[in-house]
Amino acid sequence: MAIKLLIGTETEYGITAKKTDGFDPVSSSLFVINHLRPFSSLRILWDYENEDPLVDARGFIVEGEKERPSQEENFSLNKPLENGGRLYVDGAHPEYSTPECTNPRDIVIYEKAGEMTMQICMDNANRIRKKEDKLYLYKNNTDGKGNSYGYHENYLMLRDTSFERIVQSMTPFLVTRQIYAGSGKVGTDNKADPADYQISQRADFFETLIDLNTMAKRPIINTRDEPHADPKQFRRFHIIVGDANMSEFATYLKVGATALALHMVDNGHFITGLELANPLQAIKAVSRDLTLKKTVRLVNGKDYTPVEIQKAYLEEAYNYFNKLERDPVVYEIMSHWGDTLDKLEKDPCELNTKIDWLIKHELLTTYARKKGENWDNPRLAMMDLQYHDIRPDKGLYYTLMRDGYVTPFVSEGMIFLAKDNPPRDTRAFFRGMCIKRFPKEVYATSWSSVLFDIGNSTIKRVPLQNPLRGTEALVGNFFRESETAEDLLRDLSA
Repeated sequence: MAIKLLIGTETEYGITAKKTDGFDPVSSSLFVINHLRPFSSLRILWDYENEDPLVDARGFIVEGEKERPSQEENFSLNKPLENGGRLYVDGAHPEYSTPECTNPRDIVIYEKAGEMTMQICMDNANRIRKKEDKLYLYKNNTDGKGNSYGYHENYLMLRDTSFERIVQSMTPFLVTRQIYAGSGKVGTDNKADPADYQISQRADFFETLIDLNTMAKRPIINTRDEPHADPKQFRRFHIIVGDANMSEFATYLKVGATALALHMVDNGHFITGLELANPLQAIKAVSRDLTLKKTVRLVNGKDYTPVEIQKAYLEEAYNYFNKLERDPVVYEIMSHWGDTLDKLEKDPCELNTKIDWLIKHELLTTYARKKGENWDNPRLAMMDLQYHDIRPDKGLYYTLMRDGYVTPFVSEGMIFLAKDNPPRDTRAFFRGMCIKRFPKEVYATSWSSVLFDIGNSTIKRVPLQNPLRGTEALVGNFFRESETAEDLLRDLSA
């Protein structure tokens, strides 16, 4: 039986304009997402009823205001998508959430579909703006001025799994996985120790181990308890400690290895003996060691390199999954994970066409050596930013891919397909197909429900409390046999 590794990601995009004087990121972000023509003309609300970001996994509710925009603000802020994902504005950034996926390869496909969607929005918006007001989007995590914006991962877990066990088992993993998941960064931020170049864009911005915040006093372990599913059965582990990756392979390995580690924890296979003496110090130290040879101190007094810590998790994964029925998806992840760690331990440069921080480091080092420049040259910081430009004809990552220096991990055809079609094996199929087939009758949607208005003065809510239901296998026939939304609702209730 295949193991379902239910995953979703959220990417906040950096946004700026050619003319920065008077630039307003909030209105600009709204302008961008409202130019996904012709789909942007649809008026579908985002249903906030079951969302409560103030519930803490440690068992309490913090004080604060829940987001409840007016109807018109809601239409402007949110664009539920035909692929089951969501395009919206969060704070001062345009953001894209993938639909729920059951394997890391699909996450790569739907993240790249999100880049394509954002690019379409940007191109459409820029066609009606003056040249000096053109907008630019970047899939990165820092503006170089001391501000960071997020890339968040979400993993479905069982409610019965102790949150304390999750923290104990996952902290060393999350601190050290940047060695293959970091997207690289010139310089430092947040008054951290200086460095010419570091592995992670986000490492400098974490100031506490455990907390609910995502904007200030950022924690390595986020405690948001907002399952977007049946709260008695599920929890959603919300990870904010990762970088946004341009590399398809880095995204795949990041979410794949994390999903396997969490699956073990969720099934009582806790990873112990790797607890870090000082996780906050360690996450910054690892980010600054490009050799990957320096060690971090464990609570038990031992010193491990980040590669050794990751290898310990991989060994636990083999020990655990070897006892189960063989799953090709799981073993593909572990194979790539092991090969990557071996190369990082032997010679990280072997991965300078696959891992973002190494791809970028090779690019910038070659340029600096050729031009005789030092790392404090502003040109290198500009190239760092340009690496994350989502325009295929301008972004340095896409230039490297076009020149054959970076190899794609998924097909372009699958990305095009995912832009307009939902995954078939999660509830995203039902959500996306409702929007695709009956857009005028869908009144509102959320991760856990779809609401219909079929003109009889009653709003009909279809709950989606189990993320592994609502799949093509379960509801595909209903869509094939229903000519109208009323037909669909009648068949579902029959």
